Amino acid sequence: MLTDLGIKKLPLPEKRREVPDGKVACLYLIVQSSGAKSWAVRYRSHGKPVKLTLGSYPAIDLAAARRRAQEALGEVAGGRNPAAAKKAAREARRVGGDAKDRLADIASAFVEKHAKRKAGALWAAEMQRLLRVEILPKLGAKRLDEITKAQVHDLLDDIVDRGSPTTANRSLAVLRKLGNWSVERGVVAMSPFLGIKPPALERTRDRVLSDDELRVAWRAFDRLSWPFGRIAQLLTLTGARRDEIAEARWNDINLDAKVWTVAAMRSKNGVAHEIPLSDAAVRIIAALPRIGDQKDGYVFTVTRRTPVSGWSRAKEQVGRIILELLREEAAARGDDPANVETLADWVFHDLRRTAASGMAGIGIAPHVVEAVLNHKSGTIKGVAAVYNRYSYAAEKRDALDKWAARVAVIVGEAS
Repeated sequence: MLTDLGIKKLPLPEKRREVPDGKVACLYLIVQSSGAKSWAVRYRSHGKPVKLTLGSYPAIDLAAARRRAQEALGEVAGGRNPAAAKKAAREARRVGGDAKDRLADIASAFVEKHAKRKAGALWAAEMQRLLRVEILPKLGAKRLDEITKAQVHDLLDDIVDRGSPTTANRSLAVLRKLGNWSVERGVVAMSPFLGIKPPALERTRDRVLSDDELRVAWRAFDRLSWPFGRIAQLLTLTGARRDEIAEARWNDINLDAKVWTVAAMRSKNGVAHEIPLSDAAVRIIAALPRIGDQKDGYVFTVTRRTPVSGWSRAKEQVGRIILELLREEAAARGDDPANVETLADWVFHDLRRTAASGMAGIGIAPHVVEAVLNHKSGTIKGVAAVYNRYSYAAEKRDALDKWAARVAVIVGEAS
């Protein structure tokens, strides 16, 4: 494994050499015969090998290189190609003409002069992410006044087709804001995004699994193949977000202290979050297979290098298993199994809402439930939120222990 001291002591090679990091998979230190050093990430996109250059050493030190590599690999795990995005931005700067009119350069000014100054911190960060990940790889090299509505619709349709309609809507919102800002600044006379409607309907979900639905879902999770069955059970017991569990690292978890720490960089609201683990959660985690790096590696991975993916397929599998279980129960009661249907209109995120509702149902105070969920706003607002820095660690542990006991009763595993 690379260390700062080890990098400084590396001998000059006779020819170019790539030294793997050993801690972050796919990260390499490129050492030239001249002594120059740089960082690169190697991965595959659509089956083809790709190299992403991160920058030179020591301008980018070891810790920063690892952080950037993990961010890039996270994008790859989400089906994106950070090297292609970087190439598009570079092409936008290279192509002749007035470079400042190209979307990549306008976006850079928009982020610095509008998003960071006038938007909230979370939304500003999300706008930057959507521009970098979703928008610029497709449209970054184009002049703003040359972008057509057909090109924008193609971009949004691709996002919807991969199963991310909300992301498509958010991407359009960013484009609209950027377009209006560009008109105000006199960059273009008319926004090319004017009149484009959101590609997907959105509604606030309020789906909560009933006790009977949770009972049969838990049984289905038991039958579900690795790793989604255990993930779903931990979602139920902790109330954590889906991606927080999917991206958990072994060094985030202390089984002796029964605490799982969600790092700020992996938390949706950018705030580090400690989740007390009930005995049931500890038993599940302790029985998990260790794949790859047992210290810094992902808890749930099949590639050793990236967090687990394939949620839609897993949900379909759960649906089939639930239907099998319900039909088995119907036959045992003497009912016609053909008349049984699987659970309707549910997603994995509903388990978080089910946990929150379940804790409230057993008398946990709303502000404690919010602390468990790592919500930054809610019952404690305004000035009180600024001055209330109490972590509610003991209350969170009591809440999750009581919720785990209630789940055990619901699923028939109470001792």
